[in-house]
Amino acid sequence: MTIKKRTWKPWVFRSLAVLLLAGSIWIINLIWFRPFSIRHFYDRVFISVMLRSPEMITYLGLPILYDWTKDQWDDLSDAQQWHNFELLKDDYQTLKSYDFESQSTENKLNTKILDWYLESNVGSEAFFYYNYPLNQMDGAQLKVVDLLLNKHQLRNKSDMDAYITRLTGIATKFDQVLEGLQIRERKGIVPPKIIVQRVLEQMKAFVNGGVSKNILYTNFCQKIASIKDLPADDKKDYSNRVAEAIRTSVFGAYQKLIAHNQALYARAAPDEGAWKHPHGDAFYSHQLRVHTTTNLSSEEIHQIGLQEVNRISQEMWSILRTQGYADTSQSIGKVMQGLTKQERFLYPETPAGKALILAEYKRIIDEASKRVNVAFALRPKASITVEPVPVFQQASTPLGKYDLPALDGSKGGVFVANLRASSDHPKFAMKTLAYHEAIPGHHFQLGIQTELKGLPIFRTVIPFTAYLEGWALYTEQLAYELGFYKNDPFGNLGRLQSELFRAVRLVVDTGIHHKKWTREKAIDYMTSHTGMSSGEVTIEVERYMVWPGQACAYKIGMMKILELREKARQVLGSRFDLKQFHQAVLANGSVPLPILEEIVNTYIQQSKP
Repeated sequence: MTIKKRTWKPWVFRSLAVLLLAGSIWIINLIWFRPFSIRHFYDRVFISVMLRSPEMITYLGLPILYDWTKDQWDDLSDAQQWHNFELLKDDYQTLKSYDFESQSTENKLNTKILDWYLESNVGSEAFFYYNYPLNQMDGAQLKVVDLLLNKHQLRNKSDMDAYITRLTGIATKFDQVLEGLQIRERKGIVPPKIIVQRVLEQMKAFVNGGVSKNILYTNFCQKIASIKDLPADDKKDYSNRVAEAIRTSVFGAYQKLIAHNQALYARAAPDEGAWKHPHGDAFYSHQLRVHTTTNLSSEEIHQIGLQEVNRISQEMWSILRTQGYADTSQSIGKVMQGLTKQERFLYPETPAGKALILAEYKRIIDEASKRVNVAFALRPKASITVEPVPVFQQASTPLGKYDLPALDGSKGGVFVANLRASSDHPKFAMKTLAYHEAIPGHHFQLGIQTELKGLPIFRTVIPFTAYLEGWALYTEQLAYELGFYKNDPFGNLGRLQSELFRAVRLVVDTGIHHKKWTREKAIDYMTSHTGMSSGEVTIEVERYMVWPGQACAYKIGMMKILELREKARQVLGSRFDLKQFHQAVLANGSVPLPILEEIVNTYIQQSKP
């Protein structure tokens, strides 16, 4: 049989050339000129933001763009940060120039969401330097490591070369961070003394132990060991290059920031709240609006918190009395602390005990995944796994968090558990944490959002804290309503303790940043009312110091979702369907609470007979 050699006709090349030229013109038009439609403008905003943030591209796992930018870090120089901000302002003005009333119903929703997001960012110009680039929660010293460990892919030599380039690039990135720190100090924006100390502890722990034990080295070696078609000599060569980059560039960069923070520690004040900054009250009000997507004042939120703390405490006492705890002279916190020390609720403080904790979280999540269909017609396709927090991050990381699935499908969602101490995971509290972070909490909301089709790309990634965390907290109560705590009074007690914790946050966050509470007062209040361990409470309170207003979003968001659900029940009566309500809440991704209310109102009107 004769095989004919394939020949390409000239028209094929001409067609390809035309397509490439048209595509190039479209991209150039998106990036540099006014887009010819509002839909193209949405794409331009996303593309321009992505092109300025290689790290975001890596975190999201964006195909094609990842390979173009996988050896780069975001430019954190002051000049570039201001340039990015001016571009954001230009985008906001362009969005405003489109005629809103002529847009389709779908695009009106897109525009409202993007308008809220851009306006809240543009409105922060007066507070441009009010963040802490080095902090114990998501500072630059942690983010570079997290990205290289969890998001940078190591599939081939190109990925490995990019890994090494990024290692050497940490020195430049940290020089840019240092520039920003110095500008902030000149403007009077300095973290509280305890935060400077926490960052120092993290950075010293990271460089201690040498290269061979450093997680950036061991992570690299473990991952390339599984690449079957890479010769052993090449693996050894790459490992040596990684070790050298860590020894010189990485450790040198960290030592420079350590030296800066050691000097800063002597100058830093103990004052914890945002009130200490110039125009601190205005800054805190802005942060509350950004995170809660409401216009509630700090005093209103404080009072809501006090009322909710009282209500939830009474519910917890009702359960405790049925279990034989009749001494109401003790605080809820004291009783809960006693429960967390009882052997029946604890796993062994050993590697084997911690392995059991991970296994139990997986079991809880798997069971929830099977049972939750009664309330959801819509659920994500992405898988969910359980992983431990890296040891060097344990001291300042919450007990659990959720990592997004990659947009290219290379990795599913991850529930990350902090196993610094087995006692931090009493058995009666584990269900609630798993429901919040995984199913039906963050994994359902964020997993669905990243998989939405037919929407501008920004809609699949844009975050609104009150919606995001409000949903996760709402699902804790939903799990109770669905019977997941049946015949488990202590598990239900753990659920209420979790909700109480979020109510206490309202009091403590506003206490620190509005009422000038000290760190010690905030810790005492949270400990006495929640029963959480002193170590866990300390981490929480110090978190609020560096993220003003963020902790208030959870309870405010949950209360709004419950309010909207009750409204739907009252209006629709027997026609109310829980699956349809959840679809209305989830099908549009993350939105500000006022827009969520509009969405639910539309769902109610369309569901009427």
